[in-house]
Amino acid sequence: MSEMSASQQDAALQGTVGEGDQYLTFNLGDEEYGVDILRVQEIKGWSGATPIPNTPDYVKGVINMRGTIVPVIDLRERFGMPSREYTQFTVVVLVRVLGPGDKERIMGLVVDALSEVYGIPEDELRPPPEFGSIIRTDFIRGLAQVDEKMIIVLDADRLLAEEELATESV
Repeated sequence: MSEMSASQQDAALQGTVGEGDQYLTFNLGDEEYGVDILRVQEIKGWSGATPIPNTPDYVKGVINMRGTIVPVIDLRERFGMPSREYTQFTVVVLVRVLGPGDKERIMGLVVDALSEVYGIPEDELRPPPEFGSIIRTDFIRGLAQVDEKMIIVLDADRLLAEEELATESV
C-alpha cells in the first residue's frame, strides 16, 4: 500500500487518467476501491466523531459538517477487515447517497488513504464474480483493471442503504 502526504492527496484529486467516468480511489489494506467522483462531496482528515450508542462497531459516530450531521462509517470494519489504528493518512470521504424516494443524504467513509482519480469507461467495468448467497457482492458496481491494479468500484447507494445498515445494527 502506498501512503500519501496531504500534497499528494491534493494532486490525486486534481489529476485524472484516461477517459470515461471518473472514480476517486482509496486504499483499504492492500486493496484499492473506487467511488464515482460525482458522488464525492468533500474529503477531510480524520479528526474524530461523536459516538452514537447502540450502533454497529463500524459506525464511528457523527460529525458536524457546517450544520449537517453526517454519520461516519469505517469502511474497513464494514467489510469485515481487521480494524487498524488511524494515521495521518486516514481520511473521511464524504459521499452523497440516494435513499428511498431518491432522498439524498451525506455519509462519511473512513478509509486508510486516498489513492488516485481514474477515468474508467463503463464498458471496461466487469461484473463482480458470483459467490452464491454466502458472500454478498451486490454493493460492488464492477471491477476494472487499471495498469497492473484491480480497482473495486463500489455502489455507494447499495453499500450505505439505510435498510442494510439497520439490519446489521446491534
